[in-house]
Amino acid sequence: MRVWRVTDTGPVSTTSPIEWTREPVPTPSPGELLIRVDACGVCRTDLHAVEGDLPVHRPHVVPGHEVVGTVVEIAPGTTTEFRVNDRVGVPWLHSTCGRCVYCRRGAENLCPDSTYTGWDADGGYAEFAVVPAAYALRLPTGYSVDELAPLLCAGIIGFRALRRAELPPGGRLGLYGFGGSAHLVAQVAIHQGARVHVLTQAPHARRLAADLGAVSVGGAYDSPTEPLDAAIIFAPVGELIPTALEALDRGGILCLAGIHMSATPPLDYRRHLFHEKEIRSVEANTRDDAVAFLQFADDHRLQVTTRPYRLDEALHALRDLKAGRFAGAAVLHPAVEPEP
Repeated sequence: MRVWRVTDTGPVSTTSPIEWTREPVPTPSPGELLIRVDACGVCRTDLHAVEGDLPVHRPHVVPGHEVVGTVVEIAPGTTTEFRVNDRVGVPWLHSTCGRCVYCRRGAENLCPDSTYTGWDADGGYAEFAVVPAAYALRLPTGYSVDELAPLLCAGIIGFRALRRAELPPGGRLGLYGFGGSAHLVAQVAIHQGARVHVLTQAPHARRLAADLGAVSVGGAYDSPTEPLDAAIIFAPVGELIPTALEALDRGGILCLAGIHMSATPPLDYRRHLFHEKEIRSVEANTRDDAVAFLQFADDHRLQVTTRPYRLDEALHALRDLKAGRFAGAAVLHPAVEPEP
């Protein structure tokens, strides 16, 4: 099969930290499924892993954790609801221990022994991949493979961030940054009756936000047109934290949805944190988050904005993502796209 592997981490704008190579198709171990990759989203987390913003967990890993695939083999002895030729989703969360206090209380995203697709285990920048059957996901209907891919991380992590934000019914939500994740969570929040304000720099992202029903659209450091009950920062820019805190109404909650963020500037207690404002981080997701979000996507047709690339164009896609050259989410797929 053809596959991309990380070689030496570095900036995609000036180096080529991933290599396009050929290697044997992997063999699934007991408990695993072998899938043919039909599409794989290009997530900002991939960019952080490839460029070295995230510490290397597995040298020469295959990136990619928004994987839509077709089951071609089930390892002997594997107990699973899936069958050969079923379409499945492979998300960021690859495995957890199932025994620690966090797993037992339903917070498996905090498991100290958790592993992640495209970071600890080979991901979907390849023609085939393996996935633990217990972590593969049933997909919603009515979407193309390109549309399904961003749901598997951008959608799920945005959904968890929205849960963490505890937005009240009919509440006012601010979204800072408007890429693959924010353009999906905006639709979820609007479906739930929220007033959504989008603050982002890219003109094409602002246009998409307006088209999707945002109440107001402005620059990343602008003030929304009304105080916010909650805000989510998707851009990996620590300097936005004071700006977002100032936009919150009393008792508001700010969620930081990225796995990586640049340095946070000093905060002034009275200006930024008084009146019981809160800051919450978001770490990965649970399988419950994934199932709940994908069910929502099945019940409410979401508009998924994608930019397609061939699998062999992965480095080009990462460079375009870093430069902000497209709205929505980039998706890699084989030269011959399978049927939806």
